[in-house]
Amino acid sequence: MTEWTTDKLAQVDQTMTRWLADLGRQLRTNQQEDLHVQTKGGDFRNLVTNVDTENQAWLLEHIQMIDPDAHFVSEEGDDARPETMAGHVWFIDPIDGTMNFVHEGTDFAIMVALYVDGQPTLGWIIKVMANQVFHGGPALGAFVNDQRLAPVANDLALQEAVLILSGRRLVAGEMIYQKLAEAALAYRVVGSAGISFSRLFLQQATGYLSKLSPWDLAAGRVLAETLGYVVKTLDGSPLNMLSSNTVLIATTKTYRESVKIVKD
Repeated sequence: MTEWTTDKLAQVDQTMTRWLADLGRQLRTNQQEDLHVQTKGGDFRNLVTNVDTENQAWLLEHIQMIDPDAHFVSEEGDDARPETMAGHVWFIDPIDGTMNFVHEGTDFAIMVALYVDGQPTLGWIIKVMANQVFHGGPALGAFVNDQRLAPVANDLALQEAVLILSGRRLVAGEMIYQKLAEAALAYRVVGSAGISFSRLFLQQATGYLSKLSPWDLAAGRVLAETLGYVVKTLDGSPLNMLSSNTVLIATTKTYRESVKIVKD
């Protein structure tokens, strides 16, 4: 496997950004045409559509053209998931926020990420209806379309923070979510990891807590760490990018105060 230089990473970033912009344009044009909706795992809230599977197949095919060494962790039909993070591991979420996509027609995203030997390397999140592609990585910086994103500036205390929390886990009464909802200045429920991350990147929120599957977390982690956010579990255990994690992505002060509240 050939080592990728910064120039090569920039080229891959530009290519994937262009591809996702094209996919977003197609979705905005044909969003509800020939849409077929099913459920997964016997859960009536866990939706999947033909757009999910078509987007994933398209992305798998195109990524293999630019990276023949690619391994994949993807949401739909994930039979060949790698057992380790060695080499080039690509994460794909072909429609993030499928419930929003089907029932609201907004606040959904497509997410892709590249990790090299376990290191967060490149990430892309397209906020489809806003035509915004968040992209980049530690070697390149983070951008929205062609505009460089500012590093996180306001390291707010929790009582000054707007948190994005998992609505399902709040409704289920999970204590850590209730504690943080009560302690924060305000909380929001979005229903899409990609849209939640985009609000952090635009500094419209200070923290985001949810249990995230690998494809929910991967791209957001790359860009959040690039911008200076803490991306950790609340107990400080290492992130396992091949399984689900309960993760808080936040400014340093918000993270520290959240951990203290959860432990008390």
